Amino acid sequence: MYLHHRLNSSRLVVLLQQWAREDGARAAPAPQQDVAQTLSQWLGTVDAVQLSRALHAIESLQETTGRAGAAPGPAMDLAALDRFVQKAQVDLSTLLTAPAATPKPLRARADNTPVEMPDPEADADFAAHGPRYLDRQKQMDTRLMALRAQVRHAVAKGNPALRQLAALDAVMEQMLGAREQRLWASLPGHLERRLAYRHQMHQQALQARGQADEPPRWRQPGGWLWAFEQDMHALLLAEMQVRLLPITGLLEAAHNEKTGQQE
Repeated sequence: MYLHHRLNSSRLVVLLQQWAREDGARAAPAPQQDVAQTLSQWLGTVDAVQLSRALHAIESLQETTGRAGAAPGPAMDLAALDRFVQKAQVDLSTLLTAPAATPKPLRARADNTPVEMPDPEADADFAAHGPRYLDRQKQMDTRLMALRAQVRHAVAKGNPALRQLAALDAVMEQMLGAREQRLWASLPGHLERRLAYRHQMHQQALQARGQADEPPRWRQPGGWLWAFEQDMHALLLAEMQVRLLPITGLLEAAHNEKTGQQE
């Protein structure tokens, strides 16, 4: 129930629901399902068998560790791990929200005649924005995959319960990765509809005021392309928040185990 609430109250879900309401989309509400029901739809028969075997191997980790009587590994520095994750999150947020490159003149002139500037109307086409979203999405994927592996490695230095959790996280990342990638790939479609919505609202406002359009002002603060740029940043940050859930979950589990041991 906690995980179900956490996913459905995420910034990503809230943002997409808000956009759907604003552009008039009326999708039927999804039936309420628990995590097990949802997971059963993601995994086929072969996947379920492989997962069952993996879980059995993970459950035996604690028994094997207990019988081996191995000396504990180096202590996990949770404070340092927290700082490491926080810095990685800040750095990634800065990357994702970096402004688009300022359009440059198409060609410079040696004399004093006017320089040809890029056509601002080209930015009204999603083809000018989609590749940029996909590129930042790819950079996010690369960085967060590495961060998850680093946090998992650190958590695996903890007690047997944390080692089991780290092993389970590795299995789940491998088994669900392809399905997750298909979900992330669907987000540019929402952004494309948002661009169309922003453009439509802009045109309606001009008609209501009886004003002529001024494409050079579209990217200035308050312009419709400026607002769309904020939408893109909001979607990227919301996606990042969901992608971070496995990492923050590992951290929370490590903190909970440490608190329990101290008590």
